Amino acid sequence: MESKPFDDGGTLMRYRKLGSSDLEVSEISLGSWLTYSGGVEAEQTVACTEAAFDAGINFFDTANVYGRGAAESAWGDILSKHPRDSYILATKVFGQMSDTDSGLSSEQIAKQIDASLTRLKTDYVDLYQAHRFDSSVPIEDTIEAFQKVVEQGKARYLGFSEWTPEQIQTAIDIAGPDLFVSSQPQYSMLWQAPEEQVFPLCAANGISQIVWSPLAQGVLTGKYKPGQSVPEDSRFANDAMNAFKDRFLQDPILEAVQRLVPIAEGAGLDLTTMALAWVLRRSELASAIIGASRPEQVHKNAAASGVELSDDVLSAIDEALGDIPVKGQTPANNAQLEIKRR
Repeated sequence: MESKPFDDGGTLMRYRKLGSSDLEVSEISLGSWLTYSGGVEAEQTVACTEAAFDAGINFFDTANVYGRGAAESAWGDILSKHPRDSYILATKVFGQMSDTDSGLSSEQIAKQIDASLTRLKTDYVDLYQAHRFDSSVPIEDTIEAFQKVVEQGKARYLGFSEWTPEQIQTAIDIAGPDLFVSSQPQYSMLWQAPEEQVFPLCAANGISQIVWSPLAQGVLTGKYKPGQSVPEDSRFANDAMNAFKDRFLQDPILEAVQRLVPIAEGAGLDLTTMALAWVLRRSELASAIIGASRPEQVHKNAAASGVELSDDVLSAIDEALGDIPVKGQTPANNAQLEIKRR
């Protein structure tokens, strides 16, 4: 791990190796799921992306299905103005792009990688990920199609998002541990499920975690209070970005989050920084993906890089959360659990 200063009062962004690859990714990365797919205006998309570069963020994560190409197109316009070796770009394939286009068949992977590269205005992505597992296609077909993308130079490395331990192990048994370099699960103080099986299995096979929703859709900023209406300028007040509203806007969860506030203050941190530092405490992580609708949010989140929490603080967090966090092997929403073989 190394550190790189950037012009923000001497703050340091740290970088971690992404699995068995030769990529060094920033501990905080920028995602485009609910924001740059249509949740925020184009001006803000540009401002947040440029703020990421200013903050030392070099890792950008998107997917073809975000706004059905809108997020990739937005970043294609912005990122193509920067030298290609100044950023690490990841996208994904699986989601519904049209009535007939979705999934991980060899035909779809071949078609969708070309469409993504066109929208992203680049000849290759650094990381190409299976957005979910496709139980309707033999896993061997999916693996061979992904390998072909790499052989053709359209992607440097491969990853997956929200695969079960059984699916991960099957892929490793077929193609070896070098097939994938990254896993992208949901992970936060409130969603700790991957710790039990996914983290150790991946670590044993040289696969890093790049986690999404480390702030639980903004709930772990503390902005949402039990018994109060959501702030007008918040994600959950925006119909384009509030897909997880019902899951997290529950009083027991919000009350637990409020119990974290004095712990953060006692450690000299704000809750956002503590929540990001909490996920980054795990050596299995390469990066935590944040979403931002304003450039100041990017800088605030980036400041969590390198923050270390004491054992006392970690114990206090566990006590404050109690039985609220989701633990154990809990599949992602709409996960396909079966594995089809040839």
